Amino acid sequence: MKNQNHLLLTLVINGWLGVGGALPVEAATGKEMAAQTELERQRNEKAQILARKKEVAKEEYIKKYGYYKEPGSYGTKRITAPPPYVRNLSKTGIASVKDVTWLDVGLDFRFRYEYRDADIRRKTAVVDEPLLLRTRAYLGIKEILDPFRFAIEVEDARRYNSQFATDVRDVNEFEIISGYGELYFKNALGEDDLGQARPFSLKVGRFNFEFLDRRLIGNNEWRNTTNTFQGFQAMLGEDKNDWQVDLLALQPLERLKYDFDETVDEQWFSAAIGHWRKWRDIITLEPYYLALRQDASINNGFVSRDIHATALRGYGWIGDSGFNYDANVIYQFGTSGTQDHDAYGYTAEVGYTFDHAWKPRLSASYGYASGDRNPNDNKNERFERFFGFARPWSADDYVIFENISAPKIRLEFEPSKKFRVDTGYGLYWLASATDRFNNLNTVPESTGLNRDKTGNSGDFVGHSFDIRARYKLNPRIDTTLGYSHFTTGEFVRNIQDKSRGGHSDNTDFFYVEASLNAFE
Repeated sequence: MKNQNHLLLTLVINGWLGVGGALPVEAATGKEMAAQTELERQRNEKAQILARKKEVAKEEYIKKYGYYKEPGSYGTKRITAPPPYVRNLSKTGIASVKDVTWLDVGLDFRFRYEYRDADIRRKTAVVDEPLLLRTRAYLGIKEILDPFRFAIEVEDARRYNSQFATDVRDVNEFEIISGYGELYFKNALGEDDLGQARPFSLKVGRFNFEFLDRRLIGNNEWRNTTNTFQGFQAMLGEDKNDWQVDLLALQPLERLKYDFDETVDEQWFSAAIGHWRKWRDIITLEPYYLALRQDASINNGFVSRDIHATALRGYGWIGDSGFNYDANVIYQFGTSGTQDHDAYGYTAEVGYTFDHAWKPRLSASYGYASGDRNPNDNKNERFERFFGFARPWSADDYVIFENISAPKIRLEFEPSKKFRVDTGYGLYWLASATDRFNNLNTVPESTGLNRDKTGNSGDFVGHSFDIRARYKLNPRIDTTLGYSHFTTGEFVRNIQDKSRGGHSDNTDFFYVEASLNAFE
C-alpha cells in the first residue's frame, strides 16, 4: 500500500514538472488549440456577418437615397419639400384610404415657451417670457394627374405673453407660405448610372424652401414665421441623381402680421445651384451662383443694389474612419448704392463620430463673413447673407452670417433612437470693428445703435455656451428642452453703455418646445 501511494505521488509530481507526462500535456494542448480554432472561427463568422450587414445597409441606402449622402455637419440638414410633418395619405393608418397614394397631407402644431433675460436684441434689459404658437397644414397632389402637380401649405403664427410689441419674427396670422403648380416629367433627362430616372420639374407660385447649408437660403425653421418667395423654380434631376441643377427666379415676400404677405416689388433674387454627387464616397461638390437685384424706391431709402455671389461648397465622409468635413467659400461683388460691393465669407467644419452605441460626434467649426472696413470710402465690404438663417451661429439668435468671426466646438450624442443631445461653446468677434453687429438693439425695429464707425468700441462680441435635449415621446409628439448662456464682450457692453446708460454682463435663454403631428 505504501509503495502504491509512493507511485501515485511520483506520477503527480512528474506531471507537474513535465517529466514522463507528455501524453496529458499533448492532450491539453490539443484541446486548447481546438478551442482557439473554434474561437477564431466564431470571430471570423461574426466579422463576416457584420460585413454583410454593412453591405446590405449600403445597398438599402443606395436603393432609397441613390447618390445622395447627408453632409453630417451640425445644423445643415435641409428641411425637405414636402416638409417632414407631411405623410402620404396611404401611410396614415386609415384603412379606407390605404390605396390613395397620390395625395400628401400634413397638420402640425408647435408650441414654445421662452425665458429671455437681458436679450441683447432688445433696447431694454428685462425678463421676457413669450409663448409662441405655430400651426401648419399641407395638401399636395402628385402622380394621378402627371405631369400636373399641385401643393399648398398654410401657416398661422402667433405670440402671447410678451412685454414687447409684436413683430413679424413671431407673428404672421393665417398665411399661405407655399402654393404652386408644377409640371413634372419623371424621365425627361434619362437615367443615371444607377438606373434612376432623372426628372425635370418646373414650379410656379409661392415657395418656402432651403438649399445648400441653409446659411444663405433657408426658411428659418426655428423662427416662428417663415421666409417665403414668389416666382419660378426649375429642377433638373433630383437628390438621388449623380448630378442635379436647381434654378430660381424669385421675389421675396414681405411678412405682414395680420394681412396677406406682399411681394417686395423692388427685389428679384435668382440662383443657379449645381450638385455633383458622382464622387460621393469622397466628396459632394455644390458650385453655385446667387444674385440679388434691388431697384431704388421709397421703401428702401432709394438705394439700388446689384449683388452677385459665386461660391463652392464641398462636403463628405472620409471612408469608415468616422471623420467628416464641410467647407463653403463665397465671394461677392456688384454695387450697393453708390458703392462697389466687394465681400467674402467662408465656413469650415471637421467632425469625428466615435464607434459607440450613443454615436457621439465631436466637431470644430469656424465661420467668417467680412465687414465694411471704412464707412467713408466708395466700397462696401459687408457680406450679404441673402435669406439665410441664424442658427447654428448661436442658439440665442444673436449672430447672423454678416461681419463675424466665429470659432465653435460642439458635442452631439444619441443615448437612444428617441433621445438626442447636443452642446457647444462658441466665441464671436466682429470681422471689422468699424461695421455693425446686426442683431444688437434691432428687435422689433432697428435703432441704428449697433455700430461704431470709429472702431473704438472694440471687436469682441462675446462667448456662449448652449445645450439642447430632444426627445420623441411617440411617433406624433417631439419635445425639446434648450438653454443658452451668453457673456457679452467689450463691443456689446460699450454700445449698450452709449445707447441705454448701462450694459448687461450676461444673458440667459431657456425654452421648452413641443411639436404635435396629426399623423404618425
